[in-house]
Amino acid sequence: MRRILFLLAFLLPGVAAWAQYNTVTDLPYQPSPDAYAQERCKLDVYYPAGQQDCPVVVWFHGGGLTGGNKFIPSELKNSGLVVVAVNYRLMPRADISDCIDDAAAAVAWTFRNIGRYNGSADKIFVAGHSAGGYLTDMIGLDKHWLAKYGIDADRIAALVPYSGQVITHFAIREKRGMSPTQPLIDEFAPLYHIRPDAPPIVIISADREQELYGRYEETAYFWRMLKLVGHKDVSLYELDGYDHGDMAVPAHAILKKHIKRLCSSH
Repeated sequence: MRRILFLLAFLLPGVAAWAQYNTVTDLPYQPSPDAYAQERCKLDVYYPAGQQDCPVVVWFHGGGLTGGNKFIPSELKNSGLVVVAVNYRLMPRADISDCIDDAAAAVAWTFRNIGRYNGSADKIFVAGHSAGGYLTDMIGLDKHWLAKYGIDADRIAALVPYSGQVITHFAIREKRGMSPTQPLIDEFAPLYHIRPDAPPIVIISADREQELYGRYEETAYFWRMLKLVGHKDVSLYELDGYDHGDMAVPAHAILKKHIKRLCSSH
């Protein structure tokens, strides 16, 4: 029993390991008369029963902004977390502004509703892999997306992009006839919106030799610019031996480590 209690000390604060977890699916978060928005703008919530004020992860799937579907990462289950898995509209059927707006709407929904699912609005972490990491950064750094829904982006507990594009996303550049190796930084680039007062940021990249088109170097520059403007809580991780596709599994452990750190400091 002593050994079990010792291990429990390393779980996220305030949640028992033996909690029962429930899942509700396909909750609409963005009322719209548009049929495609009605189809895509839904989310799932995975949450521990009988708990209160649990940390929350809003999770955006990858897929290059043109594919993919919501799912609850198995590594985030049974961890004392509420997980909100989000579908959003996809290019080319939707515009890039629709993709980002959906991400903001889903996070705003989470702030307003997560108490019903035992989560704390003071402990909302936004994370995602690849395109999901890009959306994470865009709504966390460019405050106007969440302001539209009456939410201050600085209320987010932390931004945790996994291998997220920080120049203008390649799907946007491709639509403009640009190649994946032709960089662009405009209003659709997280780098364009760097600011010192953003929430804590945990940047995670795959191995630089196995990433997409210099993605590690992009994120390293992102980290450096955040440091130079005076951001006080930004970390950068490179996962040696992991490529763009498989880096999410070890990255989840880094996310949980920082959730524990930030929740313990408040």
